[in-house]
Amino acid sequence: MAFFLVLLSGAIALVVIGAVVDGMLYLLSIGVLLLIAAVLYLLVRSVSRSHRRPAH
Repeated sequence: MAFFLVLLSGAIALVVIGAVVDGMLYLLSIGVLLLIAAVLYLLVRSVSRSHRRPAH
């Protein structure tokens, strides 16, 4: 969960910097890609947890 939060906060920071600072459009696009990667990571992790068999 900590890894997801680090990815999410990094993505938000890059999006904000890329949107505010003139000429930093590449940071905006990197931030959006990082945000997509964080959401995909969370989805894969939640799907893998739901497919585990309960221990007897």
